[in-house]
Amino acid sequence: MKDTACCVVAAKASEKQSTTRQRRTGPFKDLGEGASSQARKQTAAILEVLAGVRTPTQAAEALGLSLVRYYVLEARAVQGILLACEPRPMGRQKTAESALAALRRECEQLRRECSRQQALVRAAQRTIGLTPPASPKPEKNGKQRRKRRPTARALRAAVRLRDEETATPLAAPLASAVV
Repeated sequence: MKDTACCVVAAKASEKQSTTRQRRTGPFKDLGEGASSQARKQTAAILEVLAGVRTPTQAAEALGLSLVRYYVLEARAVQGILLACEPRPMGRQKTAESALAALRRECEQLRRECSRQQALVRAAQRTIGLTPPASPKPEKNGKQRRKRRPTARALRAAVRLRDEETATPLAAPLASAVV
């Protein structure tokens, strides 16, 4: 009975310790996730200097940096803190992707609207009895395009097969055996 009572007391004590640990970490519980160990060391040293625990010279020696390099690092850290303290705008922020998507939607809407207006114009012209304007002919810049003579691929393949058949007399018995 003493063993079970002892276990219950130990379990309650460990629960109490875990809740106090959570309270102690508070807003810093996920601090430094994804950061390198070097960045964590530098941040800790800078915070210790700013808190007055170390001198800048001691922090530079601990990091293996020159004093000038430490001051540059500290200035960058303070600038980062300053930028992080800037108020953030409320609501969704426009990104380049969202702006592009909005412009594409608007473009598609305007195309539909243009097509609709063109259809209305054509309907109005038919109702009134106007002839539609002739479509503008493309300008010739000295180069004339030849009209393409359509040739079915099947006809070209048949011609090639006939040519091959006359060229190789052994292919004819094979072709007749297959058919």
